[in-house]
Amino acid sequence: MLNTEFKKKFEAENNTFAKAGIKQDYLLFMKKMDSIENVAMIGALLRVKNLEDLQRIKKKNDKTASSDTQPKESTTINKNADYPGGINALRQEVARIFYTAGVYSETKTIKANVDFIVEKDGSISNVNAQGDNFTFNRQAEIALYSIPEKFSPATINGESVRFSFKLPLTMNIE
Repeated sequence: MLNTEFKKKFEAENNTFAKAGIKQDYLLFMKKMDSIENVAMIGALLRVKNLEDLQRIKKKNDKTASSDTQPKESTTINKNADYPGGINALRQEVARIFYTAGVYSETKTIKANVDFIVEKDGSISNVNAQGDNFTFNRQAEIALYSIPEKFSPATINGESVRFSFKLPLTMNIE
């Protein structure tokens, strides 16, 4: 319907410059619509992750705390959480998933530090991106939540543990 209305307005205009303006307005409008859809996707992803976190908390509360009452022999991490293929593979996967059209910036280089938790099962939770550009931060969070492969979890004394992970991201916009 929107496409038809813009097309009618475009065809009714005789002035070439006005036609170019209408076309530009159409492209900008469609980009904003795409952004609105993206915001809806962010909301849906956050709702899903919040529900997952609530279920995980409920499961923890339902279990007995027998392992928590025993003193830990060592708190030194034997193995850090690791993405299959390493940190460069993680960066490539984030870059592949990252929705650059959803980022609006007047500067060419945008940076963010993304903190997240690698759970005992290798899944990702509590993704939080901090940087100067709000849209870049949200897209970084979506990309991390959307990674299809799981991490290998960190271990202490052979037992899987939660692990806090930090990933600095930088993007150059052309």
